[in-house]
Amino acid sequence: MPRITKEDKARNRQNILDAAGRMFRSQGIDAVGVAELMKEAGLTHGGFYNHFASKNDLAVEVCGASFAASLGGLARAVEDGPGESGSPLERVVAGYLSAAHRDAEDGGCPSASLVVDAGRHSEAVQSAYADGVEGYLSGFAAEFQREAEEDGRDLDPAEARQRAVRLLSELVGAVVISRAVRHVQPELSDEILQAGRSHALD
Repeated sequence: MPRITKEDKARNRQNILDAAGRMFRSQGIDAVGVAELMKEAGLTHGGFYNHFASKNDLAVEVCGASFAASLGGLARAVEDGPGESGSPLERVVAGYLSAAHRDAEDGGCPSASLVVDAGRHSEAVQSAYADGVEGYLSGFAAEFQREAEEDGRDLDPAEARQRAVRLLSELVGAVVISRAVRHVQPELSDEILQAGRSHALD
């Protein structure tokens, strides 16, 4: 039997993380069993514990990795600066409150897709989620302050923080509610997203 190399083990571990990220965000952590997860990752059930001590440990890593990827999108928008499609925050809002994000098969951003799961799971999962939220709040607040400085205005850091909290809360709330009603009242679902896009940055 061929020996598994370090590279093979690392690749298998990443496959598990990738599969869990998609499945946890789209179905919920509790709805995904280890056997089902390992099948999705293309591996055998018994191999799970060669990589993770428990499903909870995996959930912590998935939460952190999912937020890192999502926050990377925010960082790229800020780095690109203003453009034809608006300011960085305007582009973030438009993308977050789009039908494509609402309907994403992989669940999209963990801030919305894991919001209920985080509250129901261990403190370690909640801490990973909280770290991701803080990442968004810091990014939003910094961009609010940058915009104010560019416009020649003074914006108190505490006010920038409050605006960031409000923005993230509105984004997550709009996506969660729009997903909850999209199959039975698609027009309402679209209306919620549209209202958010129009007023999130007021």
